[in-house]
Formats: sequence, structure tokens, C-alpha cells
Amino acid sequence: MITTYRLATLAKTFVLFFTILAASAASAFALDLETARAKGLVGEVDNGYIAIPPGAGTEAQQLVETVNKQRLAVYSEIAAKNGISVEVTGQRTFEKRYPSFPAGTWVKIKGVWSKK
Repeated sequence: MITTYRLATLAKTFVLFFTILAASAASAFALDLETARAKGLVGEVDNGYIAIPPGAGTEAQQLVETVNKQRLAVYSEIAAKNGISVEVTGQRTFEKRYPSFPAGTWVKIKGVWSKK
């Protein structure tokens, strides 16, 4: 005979299991920056942020917002330490990172999209 305590414990175990399973499945399907860049879903902009290039759709919109928010936080910290603006920090970061972008990466320089 199963006691009420065991049923409650069993129910909690199932809830925990399905929560972990759902979280794992969500992260398995999450789009990462490298994959999105390789698929042409996002491109690098000369202001140091990423954006959705022409014809790419909106599949990576959430990724763009997340990455740009993280970059803004980093640029703000670097700018404050070095006494320069956040905008200049983003531009300099783009210039430093540009050589490492793989061929075929979408880049937007001076308002014009092209593939590196």
C-alpha cells in the first residue's frame, strides 16, 4: 500500500524530472551566435552589435536582443574604465574582431550590408 507521503514524493520526483527534461530540450534547440552567424541569420555591425541581415527573417531576433544586451553591459564597463564612450568602445571592438569573422559572415559597415 502506497502511503500519502510516498505519493507526494513520487509526484515531486515526476515534476522535477519533467522540469529538467523541458529545460534540456529548450537549451538543445536554442540558437547560439556561431550557428546563427554561420547560417546567415545574424550579422556583425560596425557599432559592435549584431543585427539581422537582409532576407534572414526573424528567427534569431531573441538571440540578437540577448547578445546585444550582454555586449552593451561589457562595452559600458570597458568604457567606464577607459574614460571613453560606449559607442567608441563598440566600434573599436568591431574593428578588432573583424579579422576573426569567418568568410561569408554578414557585416554592416557604414550602413551597407555585405558578406565578408
